[in-house]
Amino acid sequence: MFAVEKVTRDCVAWIRDFFEKNGPGCNAVVGISGGKDSSVVAALCVAALGRDRVIGVLMPCGEQHDIDCAYALVDHLGIRRYVVNVKDAVEGIRAAFPAEISPTQQTLTNIAPRIRMTALYAVSQSCNGRVANTCNLSEDWVGYSTRYGDSVGDFSPLSKLTVREVKEIGHYLGLPRELVEKTPIDGLCGKTDEDNLGFTYAELDRYIRTGEIDDPAKKALIDRKHAANLFKLQLMPIFEPDLG
Repeated sequence: MFAVEKVTRDCVAWIRDFFEKNGPGCNAVVGISGGKDSSVVAALCVAALGRDRVIGVLMPCGEQHDIDCAYALVDHLGIRRYVVNVKDAVEGIRAAFPAEISPTQQTLTNIAPRIRMTALYAVSQSCNGRVANTCNLSEDWVGYSTRYGDSVGDFSPLSKLTVREVKEIGHYLGLPRELVEKTPIDGLCGKTDEDNLGFTYAELDRYIRTGEIDDPAKKALIDRKHAANLFKLQLMPIFEPDLG
């Protein structure tokens, strides 16, 4: 049984402690997609710091079909918000790409989240902020994030919590059900997370917490993704010279 009340209380205290040690008076800056993770992180930050110290940054790339969900979240929490449309920056990078290089579709897809993180840090630096990472354990487990895109931040409230647990916290905090239960879509290629992954979050969460999974092929796929993407969670290898 997930102790949602205790975990939520502990997480709020952890965020408050982080800011006391790493920026008293600073603001929490959260990239708002309108999905459960950014919604829950923003709500946790409001509980920890108060709404006046939480800034939501909406970063559509041109037209975003579900941008109304992002607006609904910032309106629900009553937090300050800024909109930074990253379309021109993304298209500028693509247009400036060397002609002799043929970028893969994944290369092109990952430009937007990296530009978004650049925008998020620009807002943060301009507003006395600290950037929140919004990834959860389930995504991190199989590398479902963009390196130096949504995988980074200054503090990470959800990195040890599965999708199911994040949803429970969202409901406990009183977030609108349509945001907490919104079908996760990567926002890059238009597919759902589960379509991209090849298994459901329910299957993944159960496997992470219990080691149990019914489909051997899906177990092998999860294990393969986990092993291949561990580098995203590790510090950059550093050469240690022998100066003796």
